[in-house]
Amino acid sequence: MSELIPLTPVQTPASATPVRPRRPEWLKARAPSGENYSDVHRLMREKGLNTVCEEARCPNLGECWNNRTATFLLLGDTCTRGCRYCAIGKGKPQPIDEAEPERVAASVAHLRLHFAVLTSVNRDDAPDGGAHIFARTIELIRERVPECKIEVLIPDFDGNWDALQLVLEARPDVLNHNIETVPRIFRRFRPRAGFQQSLELLGRARAFDPDLVTKSGMMVGAGETNGEVLEVMDALRSVDVNVMTIGQYLAPDSSYWPIDRYVTPDEFATFKAEGLQRGFRHVESGPMVRSSYHAHLHVGAHQHS
Repeated sequence: MSELIPLTPVQTPASATPVRPRRPEWLKARAPSGENYSDVHRLMREKGLNTVCEEARCPNLGECWNNRTATFLLLGDTCTRGCRYCAIGKGKPQPIDEAEPERVAASVAHLRLHFAVLTSVNRDDAPDGGAHIFARTIELIRERVPECKIEVLIPDFDGNWDALQLVLEARPDVLNHNIETVPRIFRRFRPRAGFQQSLELLGRARAFDPDLVTKSGMMVGAGETNGEVLEVMDALRSVDVNVMTIGQYLAPDSSYWPIDRYVTPDEFATFKAEGLQRGFRHVESGPMVRSSYHAHLHVGAHQHS
């Protein structure tokens, strides 16, 4: 196993404007293609459907759609928080659309998905953070497409554990909540969230169901050191998280948290090896990896523990 070399401390946005590193060749995305991709793309256009895959311009869109996997954004497109890395619109959102679960379930059935990922903006304006929409969507997908596996990528619900319970009782196949970054820069990167609160959420999910696949992810290249990445792995394993994703942080534009560096493919390979050594059942680690990458492979991750 190659030695991990600590990086220099983060240069925060408050400091002098850093020189942006040049994007390396390994971060060039392929144009999406394939029979299933074309079919899903056509159905999306015909029905006027939207997914995070397209909204976020995910580099893995073609590969995921070819595996009949798609990620839906619940609770509108306006977030009540102002994380420094995220391009989703921020501000006062529209009222929660209670009919949304029915439309999403119908879309999953129409697209003949094998695996659906449900995520959302933060809705701190709602008493339960929108947890009931997650629960109802899971319920309706189960009714319409019982063979479809479901992953939820949930917010922290501002520490409302009754809201978390509501989602868990709907029995998703995978419970994902992203830790995103290391404790040292967490509160500047995610001003209205907390590292320990996110860790507690994942621990509570494990306590609720010892057989549930739990998952978390982080971005690297935002100013953390490699040693700090390993410390986050240890923290996630302390609450028995099964699956971890690690990908390159890419700032949407110059107004966001700056990219500190591009992490090399060799370093990503080392992260994967270190994660497996620590007991994760599955680690997705690479420059292009995003939270839902290879999500359909993660559902059985706890069965072999």
